[in-house]
Amino acid sequence: MLYLSGLSVALALALVPGGSSHALKEGECEVCVSFLERFHQSLKTNNVKFNSADIEKALIKFCKDVKGKENRLCYYIGATSDAATKIINEVSKPMSYHVPTEKICEKLKKKDSQICELKYDKQVDLSTVDLKKLKVKDLKKILEEWGESCKGCVEKSDFIRKINELMPKYAPNAASARTDL
Repeated sequence: MLYLSGLSVALALALVPGGSSHALKEGECEVCVSFLERFHQSLKTNNVKFNSADIEKALIKFCKDVKGKENRLCYYIGATSDAATKIINEVSKPMSYHVPTEKICEKLKKKDSQICELKYDKQVDLSTVDLKKLKVKDLKKILEEWGESCKGCVEKSDFIRKINELMPKYAPNAASARTDL
């Protein structure tokens, strides 16, 4: 009889709706949610069949072109060639059932908390920022985001010169808004 009541209590606790401790808060998992939203849109645009295997292949292909935090997310879910774990099916299977991306990220957070710790770097407004006041690290990051490097750059002024030189190509609106160029 005691066994039955314990089972009843466990069943009742499982069925009682309560605030999920794993529900995402506002702004949490920003990289995961925005990346999966873009990926989901690409599936629709490219008319990929919504079955787990096709989604998995498309995700691996999609991850080849991403950099920075999104590449790190791909690594965590196992969609890169050098990934140590492989939980890519935790994305492909729910997505094949049209589960919202926020719910997929909630589930991924339970598997690996690092996924939701990823945050996008704050973007520098190149039209107003004084490049001379930025750190060399930030100047290098701007060039890296553009897929460029500054070979032979030693001084901070070298990096600033290179950014000013490339700005019309990568940030034409910012280049036209600047008056110090």
